[in-house]
Amino acid sequence: MPRREVFAVAQLGPIHLADTKDAVVARLIEMLREAKGRGAGWVTFPELALTTFFPRYLYDAPEDYDVFFEEGLPSPAMVPLFEEARQLGVGFYLGYAEKVEQDGRTRRFNTSVLVGPDGKILGQYRKIHLPGTKEPIGDPEFEHLEKRYFEVGDLGFPTFATPSGRVGMCICNDRRWPETFRVMALQGAEIFMLGYNTPTRNIHHAEPAHLREFHHSLSLQSAAYQNASWVMAAAKCGAEDGFAMIGGSMIVAPTGEVVTRATSEEDEVITYDCDLDLGAYLRRTVFDFARHRRIEHYGLITQQTGIEVPK
Repeated sequence: MPRREVFAVAQLGPIHLADTKDAVVARLIEMLREAKGRGAGWVTFPELALTTFFPRYLYDAPEDYDVFFEEGLPSPAMVPLFEEARQLGVGFYLGYAEKVEQDGRTRRFNTSVLVGPDGKILGQYRKIHLPGTKEPIGDPEFEHLEKRYFEVGDLGFPTFATPSGRVGMCICNDRRWPETFRVMALQGAEIFMLGYNTPTRNIHHAEPAHLREFHHSLSLQSAAYQNASWVMAAAKCGAEDGFAMIGGSMIVAPTGEVVTRATSEEDEVITYDCDLDLGAYLRRTVFDFARHRRIEHYGLITQQTGIEVPK
Protein backbone atom coordinates (compact mmCIF):
# COMPACT_ATOMS: atom_id res chain seq x y z
CA MET A 1 0.00 0.00 0.00
CA PRO A 2 1.43 3.44 -0.96
CA ARG A 3 2.58 5.62 1.91
CA ARG A 4 0.58 8.81 1.49
CA GLU A 5 -0.10 11.56 4.01
CA VAL A 6 -1.35 15.13 3.89
CA PHE A 7 1.16 17.68 5.21
CA ALA A 8 0.46 21.34 5.88
CA VAL A 9 2.60 24.47 5.97
CA ALA A 10 1.18 27.36 8.01
CA GLN A 11 2.54 30.70 6.87
CA LEU A 12 2.28 33.64 9.26
CA GLY A 13 1.68 37.22 8.24
CA PRO A 14 3.30 40.06 10.18
CA ILE A 15 3.70 40.01 13.95
CA HIS A 16 4.21 43.52 15.27
CA LEU A 17 5.98 44.60 18.43
CA ALA A 18 2.62 45.47 19.98
CA ASP A 19 1.12 42.01 19.31
CA THR A 20 0.83 39.71 22.32
CA LYS A 21 1.95 36.09 22.34
CA ASP A 22 -1.59 35.07 23.30
CA ALA A 23 -2.92 36.71 20.14
CA VAL A 24 -0.26 35.03 18.01
CA VAL A 25 -0.94 31.60 19.49
CA ALA A 26 -4.65 32.08 18.74
CA ARG A 27 -3.68 32.59 15.09
CA LEU A 28 -1.56 29.44 15.14
CA ILE A 29 -4.43 27.43 16.63
CA GLU A 30 -6.81 28.70 13.96
CA MET A 31 -4.42 27.53 11.23
CA LEU A 32 -3.88 24.22 13.03
CA ARG A 33 -7.63 23.62 12.93
CA GLU A 34 -7.79 24.57 9.27
CA ALA A 35 -4.99 22.12 8.47
CA LYS A 36 -6.79 19.37 10.37
CA GLY A 37 -9.95 20.13 8.43
CA ARG A 38 -8.03 19.51 5.21
CA GLY A 39 -6.85 16.15 6.50
CA ALA A 40 -3.31 17.14 7.49
CA GLY A 41 -1.47 15.10 10.08
CA TRP A 42 1.46 17.51 10.40
CA VAL A 43 1.85 21.30 10.33
CA THR A 44 5.06 23.28 9.84
CA PHE A 45 5.04 26.73 11.47
CA PRO A 46 7.67 29.47 10.88
CA GLU A 47 10.90 30.44 12.60
CA LEU A 48 10.41 32.66 15.69
CA ALA A 49 6.69 32.05 15.30
CA LEU A 50 5.60 33.63 18.60
CA THR A 51 7.11 37.11 18.18
CA THR A 52 8.18 39.72 15.71
CA PHE A 53 11.62 39.21 14.16
CA PHE A 54 13.34 41.02 17.02
CA PRO A 55 16.98 40.60 15.81
CA ARG A 56 16.33 43.59 13.53
CA TYR A 57 16.45 45.78 16.65
CA LEU A 58 19.41 46.75 18.84
CA TYR A 59 19.09 45.86 22.52
CA ASP A 60 21.92 46.00 25.04
CA ALA A 61 20.45 44.49 28.21
CA PRO A 62 18.94 41.00 28.55
CA GLU A 63 16.01 42.44 30.48
CA ASP A 64 15.10 44.34 27.31
CA TYR A 65 15.10 41.36 24.95
CA ASP A 66 14.25 38.40 27.20
CA VAL A 67 10.56 39.16 26.64
CA PHE A 68 10.97 37.51 23.23
CA PHE A 69 12.35 34.24 24.67
CA GLU A 70 10.58 31.12 25.94
CA GLU A 71 11.60 29.18 29.05
CA GLY A 72 10.51 25.57 29.48
CA LEU A 73 8.92 23.31 26.90
CA PRO A 74 6.13 23.92 26.46
CA SER A 75 6.49 27.46 27.73
CA PRO A 76 3.37 29.06 29.21
CA ALA A 77 2.66 30.78 25.89
CA MET A 78 2.86 27.48 23.99
CA VAL A 79 0.55 25.45 26.24
CA PRO A 80 -2.71 26.20 24.39
CA LEU A 81 -1.13 25.22 21.07
CA PHE A 82 0.23 21.95 22.50
CA GLU A 83 -3.14 21.11 24.02
CA GLU A 84 -5.08 21.85 20.82
CA ALA A 85 -2.66 19.84 18.70
CA ARG A 86 -2.97 16.87 21.04
CA GLN A 87 -6.76 17.03 20.95
CA LEU A 88 -6.75 17.24 17.16
CA GLY A 89 -4.11 14.52 16.78
CA VAL A 90 -1.87 16.75 14.66
CA GLY A 91 1.91 16.94 14.96
CA PHE A 92 3.82 20.15 14.35
CA TYR A 93 7.14 21.97 13.94
CA LEU A 94 7.42 25.32 15.74
CA GLY A 95 10.24 27.85 15.74
CA TYR A 96 10.88 29.99 18.82
CA ALA A 97 13.55 31.85 20.80
CA GLU A 98 14.79 29.55 23.57
CA LYS A 99 16.30 30.60 26.90
CA VAL A 100 17.75 27.80 28.99
CA GLU A 101 19.96 27.36 32.04
CA GLN A 102 22.69 24.97 30.89
CA ASP A 103 26.28 24.29 31.91
CA GLY A 104 25.90 26.70 34.82
CA ARG A 105 24.94 29.70 32.69
CA THR A 106 22.08 31.23 30.76
CA ARG A 107 22.09 30.30 27.09
CA ARG A 108 19.88 31.50 24.24
CA PHE A 109 19.21 29.75 20.96
CA ASN A 110 17.09 30.13 17.84
CA THR A 111 15.27 26.83 18.22
CA SER A 112 12.59 24.61 16.72
CA VAL A 113 10.65 21.81 18.38
CA LEU A 114 9.00 18.78 16.80
CA VAL A 115 5.83 17.61 18.56
CA GLY A 116 4.09 14.34 17.66
CA PRO A 117 0.36 13.91 17.02
CA ASP A 118 0.05 12.56 20.57
CA GLY A 119 1.37 15.83 22.00
CA LYS A 120 4.74 14.38 23.02
CA ILE A 121 7.95 16.24 22.26
CA LEU A 122 10.02 14.29 19.76
CA GLY A 123 13.05 16.56 19.71
CA GLN A 124 14.60 19.97 19.26
CA TYR A 125 16.94 21.64 16.81
CA ARG A 126 19.04 24.75 17.49
CA LYS A 127 19.98 26.91 14.52
CA ILE A 128 23.58 26.47 13.44
CA HIS A 129 24.10 28.86 10.52
CA LEU A 130 23.41 32.20 12.21
CA PRO A 131 23.39 35.09 9.71
CA GLY A 132 24.06 38.77 10.32
CA THR A 133 26.41 40.30 12.88
CA LYS A 134 26.94 40.54 16.62
CA GLU A 135 27.63 44.25 16.63
CA PRO A 136 25.46 46.75 14.74
CA ILE A 137 26.68 47.94 11.36
CA GLY A 138 24.84 51.23 11.66
CA ASP A 139 22.31 50.60 8.92
CA PRO A 140 19.84 53.49 8.97
CA GLU A 141 16.84 51.20 8.43
CA PHE A 142 17.40 48.00 10.41
CA GLU A 143 20.04 45.60 11.67
CA HIS A 144 20.34 41.81 11.49
CA LEU A 145 21.76 40.81 14.86
CA GLU A 146 21.13 37.08 15.26
CA LYS A 147 24.73 36.57 16.36
CA ARG A 148 24.10 39.07 19.16
CA TYR A 149 21.09 37.31 20.66
CA PHE A 150 21.73 33.63 19.88
CA GLU A 151 24.53 31.13 20.31
CA VAL A 152 25.39 28.71 17.52
CA GLY A 153 23.27 25.58 17.96
CA ASP A 154 24.87 22.72 19.87
CA LEU A 155 22.63 19.78 18.89
CA GLY A 156 23.93 19.10 15.39
CA PHE A 157 21.41 18.05 12.74
CA PRO A 158 19.49 15.18 14.35
CA THR A 159 16.57 13.35 12.77
CA PHE A 160 13.50 12.00 14.50
CA ALA A 161 11.32 8.93 14.03
CA THR A 162 7.63 9.79 13.65
CA PRO A 163 4.55 7.74 12.73
CA SER A 164 4.80 9.25 9.24
CA GLY A 165 8.51 8.84 8.54
CA ARG A 166 11.85 10.23 9.69
CA VAL A 167 11.92 14.01 10.01
CA GLY A 168 14.83 16.45 10.02
CA MET A 169 14.64 20.09 11.07
CA CYS A 170 16.53 23.25 10.22
CA ILE A 171 15.91 27.00 10.38
CA CYS A 172 16.05 29.81 7.82
CA ASN A 173 19.68 30.47 6.81
CA ASP A 174 20.49 26.77 7.30
CA ARG A 175 18.65 26.15 4.01
CA ARG A 176 21.37 27.94 2.04
CA TRP A 177 24.02 25.41 3.07
CA PRO A 178 23.82 22.00 1.33
CA GLU A 179 25.62 20.27 4.19
CA THR A 180 22.54 20.89 6.35
CA PHE A 181 20.34 18.58 4.32
CA ARG A 182 22.93 15.98 3.38
CA VAL A 183 23.78 15.30 7.04
CA MET A 184 20.09 14.72 7.79
CA ALA A 185 19.58 12.65 4.64
CA LEU A 186 22.47 10.38 5.68
CA GLN A 187 20.45 9.67 8.84
CA GLY A 188 17.42 8.63 6.81
CA ALA A 189 15.42 11.87 6.79
CA GLU A 190 12.45 11.62 4.42
CA ILE A 191 10.94 14.99 5.32
CA PHE A 192 12.69 18.28 6.04
CA MET A 193 10.73 20.87 8.04
CA LEU A 194 11.93 24.45 8.31
CA GLY A 195 10.71 27.92 9.14
CA TYR A 196 12.21 31.22 8.08
CA ASN A 197 12.04 35.02 8.53
CA THR A 198 13.85 36.45 5.50
CA PRO A 199 13.99 40.23 5.01
CA THR A 200 13.07 41.44 1.54
CA ARG A 201 16.13 43.69 1.59
CA ASN A 202 19.69 42.43 1.88
CA ILE A 203 21.49 44.83 4.23
CA HIS A 204 24.96 43.61 3.27
CA HIS A 205 24.93 44.36 -0.44
CA ALA A 206 22.54 45.70 -3.06
CA GLU A 207 20.41 42.92 -4.47
CA PRO A 208 17.25 42.98 -6.59
CA ALA A 209 14.27 41.98 -4.46
CA HIS A 210 13.26 39.18 -6.81
CA LEU A 211 16.53 37.38 -6.11
CA ARG A 212 15.56 36.90 -2.47
CA GLU A 213 12.69 34.58 -3.33
CA PHE A 214 14.58 33.02 -6.24
CA HIS A 215 17.48 31.96 -3.99
CA HIS A 216 15.01 30.79 -1.35
CA SER A 217 13.22 28.56 -3.85
CA LEU A 218 16.48 27.38 -5.44
CA SER A 219 17.83 26.27 -2.05
CA LEU A 220 14.70 24.30 -1.19
CA GLN A 221 14.27 22.66 -4.59
CA SER A 222 17.90 21.57 -4.80
CA ALA A 223 17.79 20.23 -1.22
CA ALA A 224 14.67 18.20 -1.99
CA TYR A 225 16.02 16.80 -5.25
CA GLN A 226 19.60 16.07 -4.19
CA ASN A 227 18.44 14.28 -1.04
CA ALA A 228 15.25 12.68 -2.42
CA SER A 229 13.17 14.12 0.42
CA TRP A 230 10.08 16.26 0.91
CA VAL A 231 10.57 19.86 2.08
CA MET A 232 8.04 21.78 4.17
CA ALA A 233 8.98 25.48 4.37
CA ALA A 234 7.00 28.07 6.34
CA ALA A 235 7.55 31.83 6.22
CA LYS A 236 6.76 34.60 8.61
CA CYS A 237 6.36 37.39 6.13
CA GLY A 238 4.90 40.74 5.17
CA ALA A 239 5.75 44.09 6.74
CA GLU A 240 6.30 43.88 10.50
CA ASP A 241 6.08 47.48 11.70
CA GLY A 242 7.16 48.48 8.20
CA PHE A 243 10.01 45.95 7.84
CA ALA A 244 9.23 43.66 4.90
CA MET A 245 9.97 39.94 4.72
CA ILE A 246 9.45 37.53 1.83
CA GLY A 247 6.67 34.97 1.66
CA GLY A 248 7.02 32.00 -0.66
CA SER A 249 6.02 29.26 1.79
CA MET A 250 6.01 26.00 -0.12
CA ILE A 251 6.02 22.23 -0.20
CA VAL A 252 8.63 20.68 -2.48
CA ALA A 253 8.57 17.09 -3.71
CA PRO A 254 11.65 14.82 -3.80
CA THR A 255 11.77 15.47 -7.54
CA GLY A 256 12.56 19.11 -6.81
CA GLU A 257 9.14 20.27 -8.00
CA VAL A 258 7.18 22.87 -6.03
CA VAL A 259 3.82 21.13 -5.57
CA THR A 260 2.08 23.96 -3.71
CA ARG A 261 3.00 27.49 -2.74
CA ALA A 262 1.47 30.30 -0.68
CA THR A 263 0.09 33.17 -2.71
CA SER A 264 -0.05 35.89 -0.04
CA GLU A 265 2.01 37.53 2.67
CA GLU A 266 -0.65 36.88 5.30
CA ASP A 267 -1.68 33.93 7.48
CA GLU A 268 -2.19 31.13 4.96
CA VAL A 269 -2.37 27.34 5.14
CA ILE A 270 -1.20 25.23 2.21
CA THR A 271 -1.50 21.44 2.07
CA TYR A 272 -0.47 18.57 -0.17
CA ASP A 273 -1.11 14.83 -0.24
CA CYS A 274 2.49 13.61 -0.21
CA ASP A 275 3.61 10.30 -1.66
CA LEU A 276 6.37 9.28 0.73
CA ASP A 277 7.29 6.31 -1.45
CA LEU A 278 8.43 8.72 -4.16
CA GLY A 279 11.47 9.69 -2.11
CA ALA A 280 12.15 6.06 -1.25
CA TYR A 281 12.17 5.19 -4.96
CA LEU A 282 14.66 7.97 -5.75
CA ARG A 283 16.88 6.86 -2.86
CA ARG A 284 17.03 3.38 -4.44
CA THR A 285 17.98 4.70 -7.87
CA VAL A 286 19.54 8.06 -8.80
CA PHE A 287 20.41 8.98 -5.20
CA ASP A 288 21.37 5.61 -3.79
CA PHE A 289 24.04 7.02 -1.50
CA ALA A 290 25.57 3.68 -0.58
CA ARG A 291 26.28 2.82 -4.24
CA HIS A 292 27.24 6.18 -5.67
CA ARG A 293 28.83 8.45 -3.03
CA ARG A 294 32.64 8.65 -2.97
CA ILE A 295 33.53 10.00 0.43
CA GLU A 296 37.26 9.43 -0.08
CA HIS A 297 37.15 12.55 -2.28
CA TYR A 298 35.03 14.75 0.02
CA GLY A 299 37.54 15.35 2.81
CA LEU A 300 37.85 19.11 2.32
CA ILE A 301 34.22 19.57 3.31
CA THR A 302 35.04 18.86 6.95
CA GLN A 303 38.79 19.53 7.01
CA GLN A 304 38.57 23.11 5.76
CA THR A 305 36.16 25.97 6.50
CA GLY A 306 37.08 28.83 4.16
CA ILE A 307 38.49 28.87 0.64
CA GLU A 308 42.16 27.97 0.35
CA VAL A 309 43.55 27.96 -3.17
CA PRO A 310 46.17 25.20 -3.66
CA LYS A 311 49.70 26.47 -4.29
